[in-house]
Amino acid sequence: MKAKWNYPTTVWVGNGRISDINLACQNLKIKKPLFVTDKDLISLEFVKKVINSIESESENLNTFFNFTGNPVGENVDEGVKEYNKNKCDGVIAFGGGSGLDVGKAIAFMSGQTRPIWDFEDIGDYWKRANDEKIPPIIAVPTTAGTGSETGRASAIINSKTGVKKIIFHPKFLPSIVILDPVLTVDLSPRLTAATGMDALVHNLEAFCAPGFHPMADGIAIEGIRLTKNSLITAVKEGKNLKARSDMLAAASMGSTAFQKGLGAIHSLSHPVNAQFNLHHGLSNAIFIPYVLTYNKKYIEKRIISICDYLELKKDFNSFLNWILELRKELKIPHSLSEVISEDKFDLELLSKMALEDPSTATNPRKLNLEDMKKLYQHSIKGNLFI
Repeated sequence: MKAKWNYPTTVWVGNGRISDINLACQNLKIKKPLFVTDKDLISLEFVKKVINSIESESENLNTFFNFTGNPVGENVDEGVKEYNKNKCDGVIAFGGGSGLDVGKAIAFMSGQTRPIWDFEDIGDYWKRANDEKIPPIIAVPTTAGTGSETGRASAIINSKTGVKKIIFHPKFLPSIVILDPVLTVDLSPRLTAATGMDALVHNLEAFCAPGFHPMADGIAIEGIRLTKNSLITAVKEGKNLKARSDMLAAASMGSTAFQKGLGAIHSLSHPVNAQFNLHHGLSNAIFIPYVLTYNKKYIEKRIISICDYLELKKDFNSFLNWILELRKELKIPHSLSEVISEDKFDLELLSKMALEDPSTATNPRKLNLEDMKKLYQHSIKGNLFI
């Protein structure tokens, strides 16, 4: 057996830690940062305050925000042009998953000559990169979901093929992460729920993925527990900083844990994110029980093994029922057809995309094209594999 374990970077945690953003720049010798966030955040008052604070101490601050959720390769290309035109020397990636993924990808691509798709997470494609020209990255999440701040990859859609690709390099990992729950208190209940379910899925799929990685397993279990204890509170009591802090931790832990692997929940999600612009956390939340029940034979013992820690009855159905009740409490749709009209689905195309997704390789149950079709069909109709 051979294994490789990697763990996150420096993480500054606590209420109001965003006040240390300039210290982070100083530590990394960033004097001309590119501040990357999305269109929805740039005009918000708290974001303006952060930008003003950075401007007060940097030699030159530039901003890039010409993108929204589910970013495409062209967004990264435009950001790279902005970075190089202004001779920036570091990136501050600020926001939800899209802001973090685009910011990291801009930093990475700023010194490359090959197209971004040449660095897809396949084999050792990452070795094609010129890793001497990757500037430092500071990551500041404003949602508790993707955990991209502790990840070594970005999810970017190839607009020509309509496929969401995972672009990987070890130096995608930010040098400093600031986890400040105060930045998440104004997130709507709907987005708090969707992003929180994304964090849960990352931890859950990592725990269920095959392979020997006990440290990732331990992180994943605690990430699941934090979500169980705090997600509903974060949704219903948005200003509860303890719950918000727990969810930020769970998100970062999920991204750390899934170096072990993900599974079919992500395989099914990525195609509908790319084809229908559906929020990634929401699609993950919808697919959870269908994949859990389809994988049951292969994961039942592992799920039962953590029920005590989660204060659940020690059987698979108890865990499944908790997931179903959690989704119901958070007003997560039960079926995919509740958010996308059934007549819009091209099952052949979606199933092929899902099968080819990198996450499929580490699903506990080996899957083929027909399996993917069944999973989509059940998710659309709302019928679990019971």
